[in-house]
Amino acid sequence: MTLKSKLLGAVAGVAMIAGAQAATADGHSEITVAYFLEWPMPFQFAKETGMYEEAMGAKINWVSFDSGVAMSAAMASGDVQISVSQGVPPFVGAVSGGQDLQIVDVAVSYSENDNCVVASGLEIDKMSAGELAGKKVAVPLGTAAHYGFLKQMSHFGVDVGGMDVVDMAPAEGAAALSQGAVDMACGWGGALRRMKESGNVLLTGAEKSELGILVFDATTAPAAFVAEEGDLLAKFLKVTADANAMWADEANQAKMLPVIAKDAGMDETATAETLAGFVFPSVDEQLGAAWLGGGAQDFMGGVAKVFLDSGNIDAALDSYAGTVNTAPLMAVKGM
Repeated sequence: MTLKSKLLGAVAGVAMIAGAQAATADGHSEITVAYFLEWPMPFQFAKETGMYEEAMGAKINWVSFDSGVAMSAAMASGDVQISVSQGVPPFVGAVSGGQDLQIVDVAVSYSENDNCVVASGLEIDKMSAGELAGKKVAVPLGTAAHYGFLKQMSHFGVDVGGMDVVDMAPAEGAAALSQGAVDMACGWGGALRRMKESGNVLLTGAEKSELGILVFDATTAPAAFVAEEGDLLAKFLKVTADANAMWADEANQAKMLPVIAKDAGMDETATAETLAGFVFPSVDEQLGAAWLGGGAQDFMGGVAKVFLDSGNIDAALDSYAGTVNTAPLMAVKGM
């Protein structure tokens, strides 16, 4: 199966069930929230200490996923009401395919924690990246890692169409790279750290940023849920913002780190190292022009163009302004 058919199949799958947004049990007195393992964030301290349920007065079922594409599918089926830290590329793929989702919050900004790693035995670096032509690479399709892979290969003049691109979740890609089953693997978090044990990155986070490869995740939700449960969602975002503010105060990190590490399924050293590369914008920063005030919408247009030009999606939206809803986050300012 080609790279294009795999991604289009995923987009079509979520689009076919996009209208199936189901009400949660007991009139939203119970919701399901998606998140990633091995992706430590301050919200997990709030998750594990009951802060969300206390503030929202609702039972929360937390379910872990291995990709943002899977999160989109779960939201389309009505199984998930909120996704924390969904990558922008899978979100763009879903809404471009017709799914009615909205970004309501910038979950985290990062650049060092998402990348592609080349097998050390190939001895390929940014000066010899052209040698990747025809190589086999593990990429979680439709994700931030996929977008970064396409942009990097474009920068180096490598024809992706001539490569053997295999759709693999980051953990699978890390294992395949260590076993010599692929020449390069792309991913994030703990899987990326394991990949680096078997190879090297082509570009640093700073170098990627200079090329316009922004890397950030968003809190997303079905538009129907945002419309129906804006107050409940605002309470959720308020707890998230409070947890981020707690982590920003170094005095709180000693008590928060063990809780976050345990929930993320990581040791404390790896958790601290990962968090050191994360930035959690404040509510005011998120509402500013650089983020949800316009910057994120423009960036999504750029992501869509890359996917469209590479043949990974059939069509892009004329504008992605309608895929961002700042009303719940604005409400947080008044809480």
